[in-house]
Amino acid sequence: MDDGAELLTGPDVDGLLRAAVEHAGGLLKSWSLDHVDANPELSTTATYVAEVEWPYGTRTELLGVSARSGRLAPSDAKAEIFADGNREVAVWLYPEDPDLPGLPRAAFAEQLAELLTSEADLGRTVSPEAVKLTMIGYRPRRRAVVRAVLEDPREVLYVKVLRPKLFDDVVAKHRMLLRAGVPAPEIVAATQDKLLVLRELPGTALARALFEPGDPCTAEQLIDLLDSMPSEVAALDRRPPWSDAVAHYAAMVSKALPETTAELEWAAGRISEGLTPYPPGHEPTHGDFHEGQLRVAGGRIVGMLDVDTIGPGRRADDLACLIAHLSTIQRMNEEQEAKVRDLLRRWVPVFDERVDPVELRLRAAAVVISLATGPYRGQEKHWQETTWRMVRAASALIRQVS
Repeated sequence: MDDGAELLTGPDVDGLLRAAVEHAGGLLKSWSLDHVDANPELSTTATYVAEVEWPYGTRTELLGVSARSGRLAPSDAKAEIFADGNREVAVWLYPEDPDLPGLPRAAFAEQLAELLTSEADLGRTVSPEAVKLTMIGYRPRRRAVVRAVLEDPREVLYVKVLRPKLFDDVVAKHRMLLRAGVPAPEIVAATQDKLLVLRELPGTALARALFEPGDPCTAEQLIDLLDSMPSEVAALDRRPPWSDAVAHYAAMVSKALPETTAELEWAAGRISEGLTPYPPGHEPTHGDFHEGQLRVAGGRIVGMLDVDTIGPGRRADDLACLIAHLSTIQRMNEEQEAKVRDLLRRWVPVFDERVDPVELRLRAAAVVISLATGPYRGQEKHWQETTWRMVRAASALIRQVS
């Protein structure tokens, strides 16, 4: 089925973008594809960096467009609907994302300062001049994270912009871990328009500490942190592990880069077959455990981020996720590559003592395949070469136990 990918990633989208900008009162001067989220045979969402001439001057804008193989979703009605032939598409101008109602307040210093003054537990008035915002990540129609640095006195906050159907659940998960003493971020505010404001954790991101002298933490500490999550986590709704969707992610990569199809079909088949004997687990798991989610200081772990995904699972799921991310870090120099290889050489045998080594590698391969969708989605330079490297990394993990 036509999921809109060809339209949204090809030159024919030009007319659609021009019509949308003109409808808003502007003139489209130029545009480039910025980000693509493809759900094969179902839907495609893309964003475009555009130069738009408005009556008050020219500005760089971010335009979003969603197309679906079937009928539009209810939330599409919150965007502008345009017809392209026999298809209707939803178009919006950032930050008016139809699925992220709080994004406009998080995107502008004036509105965020007002929020922090009236709704946050800061104990002080925050002026717009004292707020410096940086967009850390924006996944159209899914989520956004904004870093807010407050001055006088200096304080760093992170604003998570969430979809309404997920918000209460995410807030409850943060509070659950904090009550149990797990070093999750402290909640500063939880708003009606689904903004979760969190205080920055201490320490340095493990993703950065990896490349500093000495060990950032130990493999045992990583396992102990996961094992410290309360038993309540295992009673939450189950989030399927990455390996359950390996065929889906393989199809996404194959569609973007068809020459990987044979390799991916082999890999997805071996992963699914090899993991058949392992039942769903009932241990508390993080769900998306990797070096970007951890803070370290003095050779120990002092914080764990993005706990939205916690729930029951297998410990191998989390440890495999970490291995996959470490195995696919991009743009390292030779010294950095050697440091990561050394850590993996010493950490993986410790993980093998805690979980089944075969399961660990198959699950890690599945996560690598899910990550291989990223270079195309983000329209990275040389994304084809990067994607191929990731596919081969997944195959190498499988061959270790085949």
